[in-house]
Order: sequence, then structure tokens, then C-alpha cells
Amino acid sequence: MSAEGMPSAGPLIDAKIKSLGGWRGELLARVRRIIKDADPDIVEAVKWRKPSNPNGVPVWEHDGLVCTGETYKDKVKLTFARGAALADPARLFNSSLDGKVRRAIDIGEGDTINEQALKMLVKVAVKLNVAKAKR
Repeated sequence: MSAEGMPSAGPLIDAKIKSLGGWRGELLARVRRIIKDADPDIVEAVKWRKPSNPNGVPVWEHDGLVCTGETYKDKVKLTFARGAALADPARLFNSSLDGKVRRAIDIGEGDTINEQALKMLVKVAVKLNVAKAKR
């Protein structure tokens, strides 16, 4: 339990991964590991829990929202809250490209993940959040 008396996010995200099963569960677990490796101080949360999605949406935060991990039938979508402000030299962003603030990465079954580039993207997102928090 968290300090607020709510279940901690780790077991909730574990439950989400287990409920998905198959390639989507494996993929969400993999990107979760990459995100946590990129920033050991990142905080996991679960938001937007509702009857149609009782396990909610995994969220990773560090001085603000870094990204969310939404799951759909055909993809896992990592949406970066301030993605439009992030350099993406590996061109990971492939969704929500017209947005003024967010950018997303849609990963389908069998897609390759550039782990080093994703780690770097998370690190840059965290750095941006930390800089903004210090102002």
C-alpha cells in the first residue's frame, strides 16, 4: 500500500500485464523494464481506472508525466506527454505526429524495439521535466 492507502502501482501494472497475456503483455513488460532501466528514479502510477478498463493505464512519472503505456488489440502505445519538445534522432515517434505537445510510439506484434534509443528518449523526457520543475 502507498502512503495514501491506495494499492501501489507495481502490483497493479503486474496485474495489467498478466491480464493482457500474449504478445501485448510481454511487450508492455519489456517497455516497462526499458523505462525503469533508463531512469531508476521513475515513479510508476496507474491512472484512468474504470469498469471497462479496471487495471487502468500504466503511467511513468518523474517531476511530471513522462509517458503512458496504453494497450490496444493491435498495439502497445507509448505516449510521451511532452514528446513534441523531445529530440528523436532515431525516429521512434510514429504516431500523434501532428500534435503540438504529445508524441507516441505505436508498437505492434513482431515490431523491433530500439532499446537504446527508447532509453535515451526516456532520459531526455525526464531531463526536460526536471528542468521545468526547477524553474
